[in-house]
Amino acid sequence: MSEEVQTPSSPVGSKGESEFVEYSRARQSMSRRIAESKATIPHIYLQVEADVTALVRRRAALRAEGEAPTVNDLVIKATALALRDHGRVNSTYRDGGIEIHSRINIGVAVDTPDGSVTPVITDADSKDLNEIAAEVRSLSTRARSGEITPPEQAGATFAISNLGMLGVTSSEPVVNPGQAAKLAVGVVTERPVVRGGEVVPGDVMTLDLSCDHRVLHGAEAARFLNEVKANLENPGLLG
Repeated sequence: MSEEVQTPSSPVGSKGESEFVEYSRARQSMSRRIAESKATIPHIYLQVEADVTALVRRRAALRAEGEAPTVNDLVIKATALALRDHGRVNSTYRDGGIEIHSRINIGVAVDTPDGSVTPVITDADSKDLNEIAAEVRSLSTRARSGEITPPEQAGATFAISNLGMLGVTSSEPVVNPGQAAKLAVGVVTERPVVRGGEVVPGDVMTLDLSCDHRVLHGAEAARFLNEVKANLENPGLLG
């Protein structure tokens, strides 16, 4: 991947001196896909909050024993398991119908100097947390260094974007063409939660789901999102 190419500045005007930055081919392609998605896919958006106190504690315990999966790795596993039960979410709209995919391949957005790159964790539902964590680390490193290959970015049936690591609480992601939905993950924040009828300290995460409304109605999408939430709130389910 190459950085954007800078071209000579335009004449000074009311906006001051301006400089045109030409996008690389990869970023031009990404821009076209985003525009295509918003122009052709009717989006609907859903949001839930998950009490991830137990998840945070489990990760802390794993870190005490050595290298632990990240929160994002845990979200990938929780999502992959939910996709098993909600095949329509793992599908593609095509010619007045949908293609439901047998494999669960999750694209994971990675921030790079050339924009967002989305490596794919293939068969994420059949991999354990350590396998997912190792694969995400390897692919993310390759993406940031510009060494990732097109096959490593192909075949995603669902996508996850995590801006929580940058302090973002909530966002509405754009569904990728060829997919039915995309999940955005927010930052984990310490907040009071109600548990057992009492208000106690807790850790809360916001989950935002964008869907292709031609594939998923609100109730279908809500059931899937609530299963992702349940998986995160019960980390023992993640293996």
